[in-house]
Amino acid sequence: METFPVINMEKLNGEQRAATMEMIKDACENWGFFELMNHGISHELMDRVERLTKEHYKKCMEERFKEMVASKGLEAAQSEVGDLDWESTFFLRHLPVSNISEIPDLEDDHRKAMKEFALDLEKLAEQLLDLLCENLGLEKGYLKKAFYGSKGVTFGTKVSNYPPCPRPELIKGLRAHTDAGGIILLFQDDKVSGLQLLKDGEWVDVPPLRHSIVINIGDQLEVITNGKYKSVMHRVIAQTDGNRMSIASFYNPGSDAIIYPAPALVEKAENKEMYPKFMFEDYMKLYAGLKFQAKEPRFEAMKAMESSVNLGPIATV
Repeated sequence: METFPVINMEKLNGEQRAATMEMIKDACENWGFFELMNHGISHELMDRVERLTKEHYKKCMEERFKEMVASKGLEAAQSEVGDLDWESTFFLRHLPVSNISEIPDLEDDHRKAMKEFALDLEKLAEQLLDLLCENLGLEKGYLKKAFYGSKGVTFGTKVSNYPPCPRPELIKGLRAHTDAGGIILLFQDDKVSGLQLLKDGEWVDVPPLRHSIVINIGDQLEVITNGKYKSVMHRVIAQTDGNRMSIASFYNPGSDAIIYPAPALVEKAENKEMYPKFMFEDYMKLYAGLKFQAKEPRFEAMKAMESSVNLGPIATV
């Protein structure tokens, strides 16, 4: 089995740049996932975010999760649970307008750390999009522009904990799905594993490495790259011991951004009519009800909508 791609970003600054760019290209084309080391985000900040997030779960979320489990009788389940996930979550919105000040139960130092972390992740996402542009032969800034709506991009974070589960064979931490959005940046627990991706029909573990950021391709990048890069099914396996922290940040198009394959990539493709043109918000409405199903019918449904909607040219900044 091939080794999961781990990219050392420091190597982009020297004579190993070409080889490192090739590794990123291969990861985007053949895995849909890769893991970044030496990405420029302070280890001290990451440690602070992890400590505060785990403290917040213990103090504010753990009891609520136990109550939810008890109310649904999950610990007594005898057959596979297909409509729930074994996770405790809350959501932060950063762009276009932050809601961090409105989230209840967050300590001020936790809010401050998450704001600082989000700013660093936003810069990293934009740096990565430009590296992808370079590999794709698109002009610098193209992908960021393609994500821009009237209020810019959408950027938010899902903060999750996956507590110990007595029957992991019956319930997933998170059921298999592809991500609807653009590019996803994950800060995951380095001690408790559980994230897996589907590659060549096999479930492959995403290794928990200390101070890494895991990157994966969302459905919108698959459309814009005309299928050159593909979003990949992934899931979280619940564990019988250990509480797994997951902080996933989604750098997505603006709600009214018009998404369609980059013309330069369509010209090079043998199949010219693979992907639809649509407003991101419309895709998200469809995804909300179909998240845990295959992405292809979602793309087909957007194609069917396309003929009845007049969509304008790409927005530019």
